Amino acid sequence: MSKTITVRGVGTAKNKPDYIVISMNISSKNRSYDAAVGDANRRIELMKDALTKIGFDKDDLKTNDFSVNSEFENIQQNGLYKSVLAGYSCSYHLKLSFDFSAQRLAETLNAIVISGADAEFSISFTVKDTEKISEQLLVSAAENAKEKAEILCRASGKTLGELVSIDYNLGEINALSPSNYRVMRTAVPLAAVPEFTPEDIQSNTRVTFVWEII
Repeated sequence: MSKTITVRGVGTAKNKPDYIVISMNISSKNRSYDAAVGDANRRIELMKDALTKIGFDKDDLKTNDFSVNSEFENIQQNGLYKSVLAGYSCSYHLKLSFDFSAQRLAETLNAIVISGADAEFSISFTVKDTEKISEQLLVSAAENAKEKAEILCRASGKTLGELVSIDYNLGEINALSPSNYRVMRTAVPLAAVPEFTPEDIQSNTRVTFVWEII
């Protein structure tokens, strides 16, 4: 039976954000189902119109999630409380993505907040090609593991042999910059574009390698 050595390689990757994702939520409540959905749809059209004026296509605004929920309230009748339908809440979760540019970001936020859509939004900085991060992590982990294995073999008077197996599960890779860009839901003056450079994205993973030792 051949002898083996098992080493866990640590892979790291560092990337500059090159992509912006703005996540938005538009919600509406009304006693009427049609009115709740209609108001949300009207505000989305306001958003799309504002974005097309600065060069986006209407289809650039993607819908991640849509929901309509019944709202209930407790009322008292004849000394007893019962739950009755109070109305409906309609919610759209939207996403707008584009290449990183501080000027473009400020211009886009300005369009969002003055559109009249009254959307809640958050901003993330990521990379357009997340597969690039995965590749960097695997290469880094392999190099790290082999270096460790060779050191251990030299220290124990052995020679590293053939690679027997690799066990890895990248799972969910961190592809977000830790930087925060907060803007109140008021108009953003285009004349005052912030000098903003988001922090690098730090990612890591672990991969297990097994080699024969001679």
